Amino acid sequence: MRRKEKEITSRGEMDQIIHNSLICHLSCSLNDHPYVVPLSFGYDGNAVYFHTAREGKKNDILSANPRVCLGFEHEIQIQPDPDLACRWSFHYQSVIATGIAEVVTNPKDRLYGIKQIMLHFSDKDWEISEKELSRVTIWQVILTEITGKISPANKS
Repeated sequence: MRRKEKEITSRGEMDQIIHNSLICHLSCSLNDHPYVVPLSFGYDGNAVYFHTAREGKKNDILSANPRVCLGFEHEIQIQPDPDLACRWSFHYQSVIATGIAEVVTNPKDRLYGIKQIMLHFSDKDWEISEKELSRVTIWQVILTEITGKISPANKS
């Protein structure tokens, strides 16, 4: 990382940023054509879970090339400068992670994955029927590399 003073090295801090992020950006590529999409997600400290329709562009890309990059951001605030346009900045916390996306096929693991997604947005332990679960594809990305960065708020 070029700006070492902004690097987050604590895995606990990076995990907290992921847990506090509203969405995850999934970046993938097929035949040198990049594709990025915001997703709802769940995170258990080891893997990120997301769901897709049973068919579609994400599934096609991930089935052909499962290598992905995930982006998370939290506490984004614009930092304006009253005098110079080039001094405007942002306060943020961000995490970039890489891994391999895999379809979750085991019924118990599928239920675990969808419950992780719901736990991210709700404290409730939802009852999810097999019929509901059968309508989606559950994906798991075990994080193989993770980096974090913070740009603190300017002190005025």
